[in-house]
Amino acid sequence: MAAGAPGRNGPILGAGSVLRLIRDGEAVTRAALARRTGLARSTVAQRVDALLAHELVYEAGGEASTGGRPATVLAFNHHAGVVLVADLGATHSRLAISDLVGQPLAEVAFDMDIADGPEAVLGNVDERFGALLEQAGRTTGEVRGVGVGVPGPVDFPAGRPVNPPIMPGWDGFSIPDWFAGRYDAPVLVDNDVNIMALGEHWSHWRDLDHLLYVKVGTGIGSGIVSGRGIHRGADGAAGDIGHIRVSEHDDAICRCGNRGCLEAVAGGRALALRLSAAGIEAAGSREVVELVRAGRPEAILMVREAGRVLGDVLAGCVNFFNPAAIVVGGDIAEAQDHLLAGVREVVFQRSLPLATRDLTIASSKLGDRAGVVGAAIMVIDHVLAPDAVDRAVQGDVTAA
Repeated sequence: MAAGAPGRNGPILGAGSVLRLIRDGEAVTRAALARRTGLARSTVAQRVDALLAHELVYEAGGEASTGGRPATVLAFNHHAGVVLVADLGATHSRLAISDLVGQPLAEVAFDMDIADGPEAVLGNVDERFGALLEQAGRTTGEVRGVGVGVPGPVDFPAGRPVNPPIMPGWDGFSIPDWFAGRYDAPVLVDNDVNIMALGEHWSHWRDLDHLLYVKVGTGIGSGIVSGRGIHRGADGAAGDIGHIRVSEHDDAICRCGNRGCLEAVAGGRALALRLSAAGIEAAGSREVVELVRAGRPEAILMVREAGRVLGDVLAGCVNFFNPAAIVVGGDIAEAQDHLLAGVREVVFQRSLPLATRDLTIASSKLGDRAGVVGAAIMVIDHVLAPDAVDRAVQGDVTAA
């Protein structure tokens, strides 16, 4: 019988489930694994031997003995491979190589226009992945997975952007197929704000079941953590608040073709355009932040008002979703506390008292690293899921 196949008394736990118990610290000796799973000791030994053979665990030493031979402690080998991750923004990107617990081994950030198209952008990414592998002293054969975040809607199972407003040439392009000949590993693709939400939640808010992450950069988007996992919706479009219409702003034409979209009013690109029209030079969102930090009153007032407009949309989200926390990231969120002050002012004024009773509104703690952290966790959770591990060790393990 194959590992993980159902037995007479229910499912037989495979090597992947045993690895999860070891990773989580719930059972770290063979005897403890047998007690925790109900498997025979001989079956546990088979599972552990397979994990040892694949170098996913190692024997870390013995427990303190109360008499007799001390039990050998098993530990997860987070050096058993690496993951490559890319957080691709509209104009700014960050790449990283991480071990199997999400610890970064090397990172690089650089400016790159997503509108250059998939071939040019991914070619640049792959070249930089090679440099990161060399910097970390690892090889392509050690790559266990690749994670990519892009600034647009994504068909998550297929890894294809779908009608992305600011990504010309990317619609329907298969990012996993592009990487297929380069790495013998799964390639996962998601919206950039989803991976940021995952990274922020995993790093600092893991005790919360429900969180809303909002990115205010060139555009505006949100990632929804519900039940401690990313909520993508039926077609991967959940959280696209940047294209919610805001009242009294029909003069603002959005890049999606509609009028009055939130990001056309309060996004970094929109703020930069308005400042430039007023004779204050600002090429993009980062220049807007620099002006705020320099104390320019026009920029400060504009960012504060952008926070109020964003707060009006988020008040509806709070009433509908009732998150425990709203975390705001992206370039414009770094404009000291001016954006957040505007958001708080309107959210607490316009949302229902019960929905805001325990609500926390805070700035991102990871900053622009949230995406690569979240992408790494997304890939690690996929490649170390029990069924994935079972498939990897299938040739070595059979049920007792």
